[in-house]
Amino acid sequence: MSEKNNQAVEMDKYIEPSNKSENQSPVVFQLSGVTKSWPSEQGFDLTVPKLTIHRGEKVALVGFSGCGKSTLLDLLAMVLRPDNVEEFTFVTLDHKRLNVAEAWRQKNMNKLAQARMRSIGYVLQTGGLLPFLSVYDNIGLSLYGLGQPAQEAVKKLAVKLGIERHLQKYPMQLSVGERQRVAIARAMAHEPSVVIADEPTASLDPINATEVMGIFTQIADEKDVTFIVATHEWERVKELGFRRIKFSLDRDPADGTVRAKATG
Repeated sequence: MSEKNNQAVEMDKYIEPSNKSENQSPVVFQLSGVTKSWPSEQGFDLTVPKLTIHRGEKVALVGFSGCGKSTLLDLLAMVLRPDNVEEFTFVTLDHKRLNVAEAWRQKNMNKLAQARMRSIGYVLQTGGLLPFLSVYDNIGLSLYGLGQPAQEAVKKLAVKLGIERHLQKYPMQLSVGERQRVAIARAMAHEPSVVIADEPTASLDPINATEVMGIFTQIADEKDVTFIVATHEWERVKELGFRRIKFSLDRDPADGTVRAKATG
């Protein structure tokens, strides 16, 4: 058997066809018994007893700073390895189920990276734009990485987000709100099946925050994208049709560890 065929067999053990119900959107994420711990003098543990997220669903991780929202986002984005897991699967853009737990156990970083690059868009709280690239090139980054043409996708999103006149500028020449619009365009440009956003409007004033979140949600709905956002402003996203994931916190009297649980 050739080296190429050996590699294909190796990859196949992480992936299986996904099941799609005729009456319900297919499951994108399936988690159960997932935990992540941060040991320290006063440690932090996050537990996800069970979480199912469907294709096209809008999900809000709601809670104050330090409750575990960003930790859960990073777990879902497959950039953070869980410490314990009973089940963790992700359905990729091409409708195959990736056994994330097994990939982590086998340290198959390539498989996780491939799934992230093609199927997931990520918006950081501060945008995370590269200051030495133009707005146009920042938006086109994911497309360049995938070897896809960028011009049409970049311009279309720039028009929709009202930033088309800024395409040749650099991030430092934009307002905070404009930079967040660029970050949203970059996350959506390669048409992922999932977009994850970590408090994307936290640095915006209430008027801009409402407008940006509305546009973001509209684009996600139009493209049937699964939209997962961390926020402490439930009222702002509730009216946009999000499902709420709550975080409860308890402190272990024995060692002072803060134990968080995500439910919903």
